[in-house]
Amino acid sequence: MLFNSFAFAVFLPLVFICYWALQRRSLRAQNVLLLVASYFFYGCWDWRFLGLIAFSSAVDYVIGIKLDATEKSASRKRWLLISVAVNLGVLGFFKYYGFFVESLAEGMESLGIQANLPTLRIILPVGISFYTFQSLSYTIDIYRRQIRPTHDALAFFTFVSFFPQLVAGPIERASHLLPQFLSPRHFDTGLAKDGLRQILWGLFKKIVIADNLAGLVENIFVNYKDYDASVLFLGTLYFAIQIYCDFSGYSDIAIGTARLFGFDLMRNFAYPYFSRDIGEFWRRWHISLSTWFRDYVYIPLGGSQGVSRWHHFSVLLITFVISGFWHGANWTFIVWGLLNGLFYLPLVVSNKHKRHQEIVAQGRWLPSLRETFQISMTFAFTLMAWVFFRADSLTHAVDYLTRMTTAGWSSPQMIRGIPYVTVLLIAEWIQREKPHTLSIASAPVFVRWTIYYCVIGAIFLFGKTGHVPFIYFQF
Repeated sequence: MLFNSFAFAVFLPLVFICYWALQRRSLRAQNVLLLVASYFFYGCWDWRFLGLIAFSSAVDYVIGIKLDATEKSASRKRWLLISVAVNLGVLGFFKYYGFFVESLAEGMESLGIQANLPTLRIILPVGISFYTFQSLSYTIDIYRRQIRPTHDALAFFTFVSFFPQLVAGPIERASHLLPQFLSPRHFDTGLAKDGLRQILWGLFKKIVIADNLAGLVENIFVNYKDYDASVLFLGTLYFAIQIYCDFSGYSDIAIGTARLFGFDLMRNFAYPYFSRDIGEFWRRWHISLSTWFRDYVYIPLGGSQGVSRWHHFSVLLITFVISGFWHGANWTFIVWGLLNGLFYLPLVVSNKHKRHQEIVAQGRWLPSLRETFQISMTFAFTLMAWVFFRADSLTHAVDYLTRMTTAGWSSPQMIRGIPYVTVLLIAEWIQREKPHTLSIASAPVFVRWTIYYCVIGAIFLFGKTGHVPFIYFQF
């Protein structure tokens, strides 16, 4: 079930009404409804994978209790390894089996060895990378004694499968979201209104901007040999905006929907394209995944504490490569991750990777010349890396970049996507100090409703029909 579908437009109000009608009855009844609604929501994609998410939830629920019940270090490590093996084993089988088999076969054939390795046509369960990481972080945090396990199976199963963020995040931590299923929720009109505003802006970004740019991006990347450098540059620019609006649009809808039910989800995007270096970009892009890799990969491998500089650099690059591989079973994602790590490395070497914690040009209308240059350079590096993310193969990416720098520029073509890019960047720049772009509760009533009607009108007038799936569903 897509957020941008008629089915969800019916599903959400029905669940909302029933959910708050159960408030007087009990917290447990509300959680039962959310669990049933979440499994129904996920089952609309493919009911056969409901058993998979239930199995993953059951394993980590039991292991969490086992981890807390024993003080023996060896036993605790054994239980944690079971959790890691089960979660990553399931994820690896469904997502990476074909990649490893094909890569091994190609390597053997390059050595002159005939390879007849077994291949399987495996369907990737939607959202598996997201709920696997969310469930896995629960057992790791218990092992570290950062949280205590819950004995409320209903709350835990609902935490793992909570439908607003189930398919594409944010990847929540148990320390933040799980207690919200264990405490009474009360309807807050202000939060609900803000949730609706964020949902509206998320739909606008997805349906109006991302989906309109999608066709242009597909045309340019598929037929890149037919275009000159100016069009290829636009194709890269359009894809950068498309993937941002598509993914952050999903996060906006998820966070806004959760607010309707009295839940607070973590922020997943914070205007990343206004970043002044790649370090700031990764603190603002897909925040839930970036912090997950920081806490469960980078720091455990050594991070920056008490190790040599070369060890620190290698751990940094390994973390970025793994984060790239998380996105998909293709060498293009691995190179995309490696490039971002290489862009990040000079900041670490110069000990400048923690700069720019504040919002750019805070309290000012325009950035300084220095800030403008920094934003432009960071965006340029990001665009180059996005080519690998979008390309079908490494050869495709290299050819595309080569032609983009050598094919020359001609009269403007494919410029009909520029208005979408312009509207987005202007709106987000004006609101960059707010939690989301439609955070306009303090504006005069006339201004607020004028903006609401303009956004709604744009969705109906310019929104693409056909319910285009969100890009990150494939991950």
